[in-house]
Amino acid sequence: MTYDLPALADRLRSILGDENVRADEPMSEHTTFEIGGPAQLFVTPQTVETLRVALDTCRSFGAPLFVLGCGSDLLVSDEGYEGVIVCLADGLGDIEVEGTRMTCQAGVTLKDAAEAACALSLAGLEFACGIPGSVGGAVFMNAGAYDGQMADVVESVDVITPEGELVSIAGDQMEFGYRTSRVRSEGLVVVSATLRLEEDDETAIRARMDDLTERREAKQPLEMPSAGSTFKRPEGYFAGKLIIDAGMQGKSVGGAQVSTKHAGFVVNTGGATAADVRGLIALVQEEVKRQFGVDLEPEVRFLGKDPR
Repeated sequence: MTYDLPALADRLRSILGDENVRADEPMSEHTTFEIGGPAQLFVTPQTVETLRVALDTCRSFGAPLFVLGCGSDLLVSDEGYEGVIVCLADGLGDIEVEGTRMTCQAGVTLKDAAEAACALSLAGLEFACGIPGSVGGAVFMNAGAYDGQMADVVESVDVITPEGELVSIAGDQMEFGYRTSRVRSEGLVVVSATLRLEEDDETAIRARMDDLTERREAKQPLEMPSAGSTFKRPEGYFAGKLIIDAGMQGKSVGGAQVSTKHAGFVVNTGGATAADVRGLIALVQEEVKRQFGVDLEPEVRFLGKDPR
């Protein structure tokens, strides 16, 4: 797809300001894998209105478009992304609280949201304290951990539709499922989410968060760059156990390795390329399928051209 890149860049700079539009931005600096080539344009809207106008502008130019949060479930191609990355994590970061309801803009990290809730003696978001993503991304994929998920706490979500409208959707209309929601299936862009929490003792909330953090640190390779769980949970199985039983734990391709600490994670041991990670994922899938007849579906999202 071709479009007038210089004209689009000029238009976006007039909307967002020069400091919020960057060309050839290395995506390795914006993903937890620390992998990825340059985005043609990387924009960081600071308000809901400039976000809406920027999205409309990109669509009017026919430019490929990807909305980014913290990049915690993303593998960007070594060749980068031919289009516009709209990053919400650097702009939409406000939190407002009214009673037991907390409204977080899409760029707020889950860690900051959980910490804010704890400080206000509001319970219900403890499960999210160690998930390395944004509120917008968490709604997109119904992020969850340790028997909690976003579907449990989301009261409503404000989104921008593909037609450029700003609408509010009730939580029970979000069609939350395992790692999915209407945001994902309908191409919506999260602006903010209102979370329904409960009053509790701050000390008790903190104790639960500390316990989950200790469990996560003991089991997961948090000291190494990764995109979290590499594969979705296959029905009736655990991905990590299948990978161990297939003899793939510790397997490497280039700088990518199936973690020796948690087989459900592919980690960047240093200098890994996107091609290394994709190659290793394919090897794991092939071996698990050959030995057990189970298809492992990646939880990691891929952006850009696959060089294979």
